[in-house]
Amino acid sequence: MKDDEPRGFDLATLLAERGAERYELHARHLNHQLPRMLHTIGFDKVYERAEGAYFWDAEGNDYLDMLAGFGVMGLGRHHPVVRKALHDVLDASLADLTRFDCQPLPGLLAEKLLTHSPHLDRVFFGNSGTEAVETALKFARYATGKPRILYCAHAFHGLTAGSLSVNGENGFRDGFAPLLPDTPISLGDLDALERELKRGDVAGFVVEPIQGKGVHESPPGFLRAAQDLLRRHKALLIADEVQTGLGRTGDFYAYQHEEGVEPDLLCVAKALSGGYVPVGATLGKDWIFKKVYSSMDRVLVHSASFGCNAQAMAAGLAVLSVMEDEEIVANARLTGDLLRERLTALVGRYELLHDVRGRGLMIGIEFGRPGSLKLRSRWTMLQAARKGLFAQMVVVPLLRKHRILTQVSGDHLEVIKLIPPLTVGVKEVDRFIEAFTAVMDEAHSGGGLMWDFGKTLMKQAVGNR
Repeated sequence: MKDDEPRGFDLATLLAERGAERYELHARHLNHQLPRMLHTIGFDKVYERAEGAYFWDAEGNDYLDMLAGFGVMGLGRHHPVVRKALHDVLDASLADLTRFDCQPLPGLLAEKLLTHSPHLDRVFFGNSGTEAVETALKFARYATGKPRILYCAHAFHGLTAGSLSVNGENGFRDGFAPLLPDTPISLGDLDALERELKRGDVAGFVVEPIQGKGVHESPPGFLRAAQDLLRRHKALLIADEVQTGLGRTGDFYAYQHEEGVEPDLLCVAKALSGGYVPVGATLGKDWIFKKVYSSMDRVLVHSASFGCNAQAMAAGLAVLSVMEDEEIVANARLTGDLLRERLTALVGRYELLHDVRGRGLMIGIEFGRPGSLKLRSRWTMLQAARKGLFAQMVVVPLLRKHRILTQVSGDHLEVIKLIPPLTVGVKEVDRFIEAFTAVMDEAHSGGGLMWDFGKTLMKQAVGNR
């Protein structure tokens, strides 16, 4: 090529020339606090490639991913079936997003999704989990003619204005008021639910069957009893399965763990994407959709510009196919049971380890105040600086010493949440248990680099006040 000939766009060349600037570019042009945080905790790694449940750096070291992109990578990274489906759909040169035709892929994906919730009838496709929740909130309010939504304390349903209204964490809500009419109740509090329903203005109750923040499962029988109360008061049950859905908890949907529960609206996203193309889906009953789309004049009353794009639909179809062919749900149940059992066996061994909970491959590891005086004094200092620092102290050596990526399950929580790809097996369980045991041994020894790093975190926490 001559110097004066146009080069065009070459992704490989661009990454080769500018890839090393990744942290500087982010600090300059995006959220400047993210690279600052990553530098502080030593997470500023440079990953060169990924496959399945692993990353690799430039030196060829592998890293076990126990985070799965906050649940997006349900099948791991670059699953060959999903990858081929995306190549195929691009090569097909479909007449996509004309806006005034009906392409086959959205209908086929909706049909496939609905087989896993046979009591639901229709699907709206958007682009994310928060958009799926927004859709459910709008549909519930319109279908019932009521304005108020109930949600659970400590819930997380997204960060756009509507979903933020049902977010149970004030740290996310502060400064963004006014929001939609809403009321929080405690997860499992049927009396509070009934009290609010009696006011007669509740459109629906949105709930995560297992809360992502802290990994708290709804009490046995709660969802069924809540459903009965809601139906009695002509309000809707909205199940947010954005993180718990598609096999994460050892059932296709987490609400299916409780017999007789049939949500009126169901939100899914994350793993449906195959880790490639953003997609969200709101499944609902026929009467709800027909009330929202009550005439041709209202045909576009709720829509999404990219909601049914061919790439997302192809990815979703490929994901559901892989889940069946590779028995992903069963693997999540069996591997999750093994991992949880082996972690639970450590609770009596380490005084800083207080609880292991969850279902399938959604597991919370909670730390708490130790009994021995030496450890208790150090724990108290950490808590005085900022709650959640000890869990972060565990997360950091898991990555830096053992090359395992994890993260705390929420701000100010002494809980690590494990949500690995649903394809992990005994090998990954063994690796995690070995590393976690080594970190716990170091923490209980009362010395070493781990507690030195804790001092750094304390200084950082105090400095941010």
